Amino acid sequence: MATSTVEDYVKQIFLAEQKTGGRRVPMGRIARSLGVVPGTATTMVKALSESGLLDYEPRKGVRLTPAGAKLAIHMLRRHRLIELFLVKILGLDWSQIHHEAERLEHAISEPVLERIDELLGHPTVDPHGDPIPNANGGLEEGPVKTLMDCRIHQTVRIARIADQDPEFLRFIEETGLKPGIRLRVDQRNNAADSVTLTRDTKPTVILGRNAAEKIFVN
Repeated sequence: MATSTVEDYVKQIFLAEQKTGGRRVPMGRIARSLGVVPGTATTMVKALSESGLLDYEPRKGVRLTPAGAKLAIHMLRRHRLIELFLVKILGLDWSQIHHEAERLEHAISEPVLERIDELLGHPTVDPHGDPIPNANGGLEEGPVKTLMDCRIHQTVRIARIADQDPEFLRFIEETGLKPGIRLRVDQRNNAADSVTLTRDTKPTVILGRNAAEKIFVN
């Protein structure tokens, strides 16, 4: 049985691979995402390589093996189902659930997890719009277009918020830009690196590039 540390490593490497298009993940990036020093990350990565969960090449980085990817997807399913449970059933604020789910995902039993899945109606996305892998390990591709990529005057639907920092999520809540909301991209100001958004009768919202690139739409 994998330890919680192993589970954390393969999950973070999988998420990093998604952002790099499947390329090897640099050791520095792994260390930063897990909040450890590079030497600690390298020691753990070597152990995971010996166990067959990833392929490690010094100075080039790591890539998950099929076994490592399978475990990572299983952990994503646990994490995202728990997040949705905490919001939908327990009524917690979506900006507070990430760290709670980080702790619970290692402890919950499979029967309880599947009961949660059934209770929630076998959902396909979590509160932030991230896709939830199914029980067979299938993971649908999420939206790849952000608010910075949309055509001007195009009406889009917010599908996913890619940053789970509590402060950013509270900003999203305050501005009414949660998943499911439809809006129009009215203007893109390249000089100011910003986009202007309109939502029906709601006030206009102007977002800088940093925020707009964290909001995925379809």
